[in-house]
Amino acid sequence: MVLNRLFAALMVMVLTAVQAPAFETRARAAFVMDQGTGTVLLSKNADAPLPPASMSKLMTLYMAFEAVQKGRLGMEERLPVSQHAMNYGGSTMFLDTTDKVKVADLLRGIIVLSGNDACAVIAEALSPDGTEAGFARLMTRRARQMGMTNSTFANSNGWPAPGHRMSMRDLALLANALISDFPEFYPMFAEREFAFDGRAPGNTRNRNPLLGLGIGADGLKTGHTSEAGYGLVGSAMQGARRVIFVISGLDSARERAEVSEQIVNWAFRQFSEATVARGGDRLGEAEIWMGKRPNVPLVPANDINLLLPVLAGDALPAEIVYRGPVEAPVAEGQELAELVIRPEGLPEIRVPLVAETAVPAGGFVVRLKTAALVLMSQLGLGASTSAAGAS
Repeated sequence: MVLNRLFAALMVMVLTAVQAPAFETRARAAFVMDQGTGTVLLSKNADAPLPPASMSKLMTLYMAFEAVQKGRLGMEERLPVSQHAMNYGGSTMFLDTTDKVKVADLLRGIIVLSGNDACAVIAEALSPDGTEAGFARLMTRRARQMGMTNSTFANSNGWPAPGHRMSMRDLALLANALISDFPEFYPMFAEREFAFDGRAPGNTRNRNPLLGLGIGADGLKTGHTSEAGYGLVGSAMQGARRVIFVISGLDSARERAEVSEQIVNWAFRQFSEATVARGGDRLGEAEIWMGKRPNVPLVPANDINLLLPVLAGDALPAEIVYRGPVEAPVAEGQELAELVIRPEGLPEIRVPLVAETAVPAGGFVVRLKTAALVLMSQLGLGASTSAAGAS
């Protein structure tokens, strides 16, 4: 077998493409992705495990939503407040040990008020051993199952602790899961105010600086500690497009707000989604070995929708790569190749290509002819070993 490379045009092929506009951010680490296409628009120290501060509360929320969805926790259920939960400082709901708080209020207390105590109450309720530490171990295990390989939790709320770390890519993956898995709960992240029992008049407003700016922002969570700096896991939707971004390590809440707004505007203004090929379009052919036909058209199974720089024009450099000749029989729809698309300034994109039609194995005449061609090639007679089909 040899590695064949066939070139295919998408629309009108040209040799140059406009580079995606670079975005320089003051954030220590950042990750920006288009949710619909999965295109990574910006990655800066995205896989470094860093202190996530309150942004790690999103993992507690994910597990709480999951418990509600599976019936292990009820939104109207009231949970007790332990001394451990009450002792948390920082952003809190000002809970005390005489309280029994509805799960719905605790969830809003985490999302809107960033309540450290509310996280601990949820954690102790869901923990295998009734402790926050036990829940943190469960968080780490669940994160690994979800593909978050650079996340380790020491508590439920992001309180500074040795080894409590998440990467920006992991936080974006978590944000995407929250949006996709819990559409019934996600609107809570856009709530701008929650006054719990009148206890904390100074802590009723959502700290997300993008809510209400008219740019489609609807989540998710801010974070700040002296070690982590100021950060935000954000998402915004304009039209049918959604952007998810994570930033960390900024010097002030004002800087966080400025950078976040800049990222959202850049992601929507500088990129647009385009259909570069339709499902079933013939983009090339694969050579067939000992089949009733010498080749088979290669097509995408579905439309190929890409996010591209708005100035990139109508063409892309693309290459079909497959290992061939492909031995018959070949089934219709069988994956045979990949279309490798390399938009300038963006990560390489690989799209599976499948056989347009079935190609049965050839009969005796085809096998005999193929054997003869191979023999002639080995004898140096110049014959091609291409698996020609027989009528």
